[in-house]
Parts: sequence; C-alpha cells; structure tokens
Amino acid sequence: MNAELLLMFTLGCDRAYLFAHPERKLTPEEQARYEESLHQRSLGVPAQYITGHQEFWGMDFIVTPSVLIPRPETEHLIETVLKLSNGGRVSWPGHPTRIVDVGTGSGCIALALAKELPHTEIHATDISSPALEVAHANAARHQFENRIRFHQTDLLQGLDPLAFDFVVSNPPYVGESEADQVQLEVRKFEPRNAVFAGPTGLEVIERLIPQAHAALKPGGWLVIEVSGTIADHVQRLLDGWKKVHITNDLQGIARVASVQKS
Repeated sequence: MNAELLLMFTLGCDRAYLFAHPERKLTPEEQARYEESLHQRSLGVPAQYITGHQEFWGMDFIVTPSVLIPRPETEHLIETVLKLSNGGRVSWPGHPTRIVDVGTGSGCIALALAKELPHTEIHATDISSPALEVAHANAARHQFENRIRFHQTDLLQGLDPLAFDFVVSNPPYVGESEADQVQLEVRKFEPRNAVFAGPTGLEVIERLIPQAHAALKPGGWLVIEVSGTIADHVQRLLDGWKKVHITNDLQGIARVASVQKS
C-alpha cells in the first residue's frame, strides 16, 4: 500500500489511473523520484511526510514534520462536538456558538468543525509557529481563512475568560514511560511535543482543564482526546464538572472525554 501511494504521489495520479494504465512506464526522472521516496520510507519516514498530505474528515490536509499526522481516531472528537452542539445551536439567542481548538497543529479539527458548523465562530491555538503556518495554509486551501482566528499561545493563555461554548483539543497525552510502546516512526519523526506530555502523559491535560474552565461560559463543554491508559486519571481530574462521559473508539478503547461546566 505504501509503494502504491508513493507511486501515485510520484505520478500525480489516483489509484484508478494506475489500474487503468498498467503499461505506463516511468521516465528516468520519475523513477529517480520514486526510488528516493521508497528510500525515505525504508528509513521510517511516514508516507504522509513524504507526500505532504493526509486525509481527515473527507478533507485533504497539508502535513509537514512540524505537525502531528491527523488520525482517524480523532474523528470521534468531531462527532462528539457535533452531537453536543446540536448543529452549532447551543449558545444564547443572537450569539453564535464559539469554539476554540487548543493545540491545532495542522488545523484538522478546527477546519472539520468549520466545515460542519458554518454558523459558528472558531478559534485555534498553538504554541508552535511552524505548526500555525501549516494550519494557516490548510485554512487557505479550504477557503476557511476568514472563518478561523489563529492564536500563537500556550494552550489558552491570553484568551478571554467566559468566552467559549466549546474547548476542543487533541493534546499530547502519551507519557515518557510509555515511549517504548509507541511506534518507532512516531517517536522518531513526529513532533515530540505533540505526542509526549511528560513523565505520566497527564501534564498538559492537568494544565488545560483549569484554563478551559476559565475560558468556558457556564454550561460550556470541554471535549478532549485521551487514551485508555489515562482515561481513569482524566475522569478524576474532572471531578466537580458535570456530565463526564468517555467515548470509546471502534476498537473499544477510551478515546474522547467530554464534560460540561457547571
């Protein structure tokens, strides 16, 4: 599958073209590019970083080594927000629903929500300037640059209190102690500060929860991606919130924690 994907990338074509033209021969230049792609992949470089693209929520995203590669499991985060927002109609009459995506990376969460909730006001934060450049590029490609306000900041620092109906995040949640359980290509090539939170994996979430509480309007929702390893710990950190719920992914692994501010 990787070889086929890299061949499509080399030729700038889709799978249907490959199957319809089995006689197609590579030019010397194409052969050289294909072999270089295969070499990079043999070293463990993710195919998405070689091609520069990854699909998420039916949308094509630019990805670079500055951002985490969007994954299908994160689509459960989008599904949860859509369910809780009732199509974006959760705020006071006359006021649009306001959502902030914390640690936006490629912008995949913010853009997917912009696509599905056209009447919402969406903000996105990231501490990384290179990541925000990628997110800006993706917003422009999908013509959402006027729908999303980007902020370079650590989590929610500097944003207005009581401003949002939803705080949404796929934060770093892997502990350094779990490093040997993470795929080698993830450890070696994806941005470490987007994967690992600290010794336990809870360090970023521990900081995010009180900041989210301050940023949310009464009745607002915090929706974060988690793992089965830390789900119980996250539930304890959310003591005092309302309607704590853990959503499992298709493999039955805890994936999304959603909770409402009192």
